[in-house]
Amino acid sequence: MTWTSIIAIYALFWVMTAFVVLPIGVRTHDELGLPKVPGQADSAPGNFQPGTILLRTTMLSAALFALYYANYTYGWINRDSFDSLFNPPA
Repeated sequence: MTWTSIIAIYALFWVMTAFVVLPIGVRTHDELGLPKVPGQADSAPGNFQPGTILLRTTMLSAALFALYYANYTYGWINRDSFDSLFNPPA
């Protein structure tokens, strides 16, 4: 696997992980008891912490990519692993 492939696949893992991590721990102004700005959406986050989200996303995506790369290197699960699902025994 080339370096460009590693970077591209890691970027995909990072973006997908960001969407999973983004809503974790976020509370609205009503849940926190904070005053709202006039015209503010009721669902707007009151404790948005982008640094924490970036750190969590980077750590989780690195762990998932490490598993992906280990599977790519050692071949634990490959295409042949799923043959029994599509070709049941006679």
